[in-house]
Amino acid sequence: MTTLLALATALLWGFADFGGGLLARRLPALTVVVVSQVIAVLVLGAVVLATGAWTEAGPQLWFAVAAGLVGPVAMIAFYQALALGPMGVVSPLGSLGVVVPVGVGLAVGERPGLAQVAGIAVAVVGIVLAGGPELRGAPVQRKAVLLTLLAAFGFGAVMALIAEASTTVTGLFLALFVQRLTNVAAGGTALWFSARRGNPVLPAGAGPGVVRAALPALAFVGLADVAANGTYALAAQHGPVTVAAVLASLYPVVTALAARGVLKERLRTVQAAGAGLALAGTVLLAAG
Repeated sequence: MTTLLALATALLWGFADFGGGLLARRLPALTVVVVSQVIAVLVLGAVVLATGAWTEAGPQLWFAVAAGLVGPVAMIAFYQALALGPMGVVSPLGSLGVVVPVGVGLAVGERPGLAQVAGIAVAVVGIVLAGGPELRGAPVQRKAVLLTLLAAFGFGAVMALIAEASTTVTGLFLALFVQRLTNVAAGGTALWFSARRGNPVLPAGAGPGVVRAALPALAFVGLADVAANGTYALAAQHGPVTVAAVLASLYPVVTALAARGVLKERLRTVQAAGAGLALAGTVLLAAG
């Protein structure tokens, strides 16, 4: 069950990142983040009301609040790092956040078997290579590296925090609602300050209609991201966090393959090799 849930997480995050990347070509990235999360809040709010999940409110929801605060910071840092580039270095480094939940799992006493340790090592190397790291070319600014590592730590922290935010399925609905509500508050504040500094909230010359036209895609991105957080939390609750975190972190492979299938982008040799290693690591983890 853990393996299937974690792989579902990777698929959902991978497609959400792909969709978000496409939308960010038409809309400012921060606008994409905020609007997609607003849609997620509305849907989750309806689910919480329908299931009576609010009755499970408790101290564990502070983990959801923390995840909601860390997430936008990580995303903004990641986008800034991508802007500084080169993306071929920034993207794979961002996936190193997997060490946070894996470290948490080891700290609480999880001891994966030999096959699983090998699978973790192979999968992590594959994840990094699947991003297509640029081993040559322009030098990387120190600021870009620091921002990417901050983003990676943030992404990993969100995975660790959301796994602790609930113990039941209905409690998970409430935790995800609180997380997304916090996301909107933090991201909306960042968007407001960004607009005050003169940064565009919409594309030049475009009106609110451009956002309305993109609502279906924005809804997909927001809801896929929420669903991924949910399936990851369930995976971490039903099995070793060390396994769930690594399998869930295969999402860069999914994004790369989606770009190949939809946009006809050609995978570089290093990316194809990384995808193969990631899949091999998956098999070792599942077998272990």
